[in-house]
Amino acid sequence: MRCLLTLSSILIFISCQVKSQHIQFQKITDIPTPAGFERVNPEAHSFASFLQHLKTNNSRDNVLLYNKLPKVNQKAHYAILDIDVGNKDLQQCADAVIRLRAEYLWKENKINNIHFNFTSGDTALYTIFRDGFRPEIHGNNVSWKLKTAKDTSYLTFKKYLETVFMYAGTLSLDKELEKVNNPQHMQIGDLFIQTGNPIGHAIIIVDMAINHQTGEKIFMLAQSYMPAQDIHILKNPSSTSASPWYKLNPEAELITPEWTFSYNHLKRFKD
Repeated sequence: MRCLLTLSSILIFISCQVKSQHIQFQKITDIPTPAGFERVNPEAHSFASFLQHLKTNNSRDNVLLYNKLPKVNQKAHYAILDIDVGNKDLQQCADAVIRLRAEYLWKENKINNIHFNFTSGDTALYTIFRDGFRPEIHGNNVSWKLKTAKDTSYLTFKKYLETVFMYAGTLSLDKELEKVNNPQHMQIGDLFIQTGNPIGHAIIIVDMAINHQTGEKIFMLAQSYMPAQDIHILKNPSSTSASPWYKLNPEAELITPEWTFSYNHLKRFKD
């Protein structure tokens, strides 16, 4: 019995140590780089810098869905980002990318740059939504009607995003982006996006590091998925020791826990 109690105590101690190691990551830049690698240092107030300094959620270990139920697959994530998912099944993969881009533009007061396309091809301008106009959808026809008073609050900004989430997706987002022809020029804020019938997927690069002696580059990825769920940092299923970092290798497929991409799927938001 004494040996069992001792072993139990050891396991509890190890469990607490693992837990404390998880909690120490307050933001993405707290996640250490592998030996020999140095984080890139993006320009202040850039989209890259915004992503790199996103906060993590250390209140729990499980990725939750919009309905507060745990995601079935709890083996895909390395860390959870401190960004709400809402209470509707809307903020899925492409929507999470849109959310991060919009939050950056909102934070930097680049209000006129907040716009995304619906799948119909129609552009949804935040400034129009803020001024009280709401879309009326009839098939593929979209018209904007004045429905309420102007409101510049963050709550209305969130309502705008919910509207975009309802009528946008990987197909519409893909058309808004520009192709990154040379993957060696990858930047934080670029994304891998694949459209499909009926579904596709999108993940975004939230951090990068480089080995200045070898020139090797590595990067970190974040995603939401279906159903709508916490945005989370992805583990690297191909390299436990390097996880959550991925090696930049354009000659190979990019294998993530829940999707596989090629580097032909690498795209970037237009300035």
